[in-house]
Amino acid sequence: MRDDAPASERESSRLSKSAVPLAALAIVGAVWLALQLSRSSIPMSETDYRRPIAVSELPGFRSDTWFLPDEDLLGFVEIPAGVFVMGSDPAIDPRAFELEQWSSTSAQGRVALPTFYIGRYEVTVAQLSAFAQATAHTLDERALQAPPDHPASLVSWPDALAYARWLDAVLRESPATPPRLAALLSSGWRVSLPTEAEWEKAARGAGGRVFPWGNEPEPDRANYGGRSTTPVGSYECTECVFALADMAGNVWEWTRSPYQPYPYDSIDNGGGLQADALWVIRGGSFADPESFVRAANRGRADPGVRRPFIGFRVSISR
Repeated sequence: MRDDAPASERESSRLSKSAVPLAALAIVGAVWLALQLSRSSIPMSETDYRRPIAVSELPGFRSDTWFLPDEDLLGFVEIPAGVFVMGSDPAIDPRAFELEQWSSTSAQGRVALPTFYIGRYEVTVAQLSAFAQATAHTLDERALQAPPDHPASLVSWPDALAYARWLDAVLRESPATPPRLAALLSSGWRVSLPTEAEWEKAARGAGGRVFPWGNEPEPDRANYGGRSTTPVGSYECTECVFALADMAGNVWEWTRSPYQPYPYDSIDNGGGLQADALWVIRGGSFADPESFVRAANRGRADPGVRRPFIGFRVSISR
């Protein structure tokens, strides 16, 4: 991960403060990897790494639909159209980082979004394995060795986007796709990654709450400050606005938005990018402190990196 060089001493000071969560993220990831390697007592051969986990049944997920959730819309949750509060106000959230501030004159902004759908859960290892078995896409071999109900990790931004495009294609073709979902896909909607704004609205709702469940940290509502991932949906969060799981912690999640300073503008989502553009990741991970798993916190990463604390979830939008 890297930041652009500052243009002035004032900008240098601003970037120094805003980069704190990113530097800490890298340190946490390195420490976690060292701990995992030191604990490993059973060496895994190169052949083992290349073998996807064989799963025939997974409670709560459908084996006939690539292990998507056993729900009416295969786990996609509707987020209604409307305006929501984006960004952080330090007067409300003292943990806010400067890169979450909307502008020099306003701490937060209001963004209008059309209706979209987002996955209730982070994409799982079982789902990623189904993709790997059906395509020739090259993944990090270790990504397929975690428990099948844990969030997929060690995936790059192109990996996540390739999965979303594959899922879009198979849902369009499969007779097992629920009629309502099939109707969306046949009328101009598509499966992709959520934009940064879509992700934040899904996490915090319209009113700008600090965490998905409210304004105060609650360790029993999410997997953070720990040592490893947990099965998706392990933490019940009835207070979460849209009943989505793991919008805080477990793994950071790729979005389809390149990193741009606020204020957010939807026309920045992919146009005129530089070769070294960084992409927004959201939500924090299992290894992070509470300040990183707030709904407005913004991470950014090189699209090619594969880390054990970065995964993704998918969305459907026009």
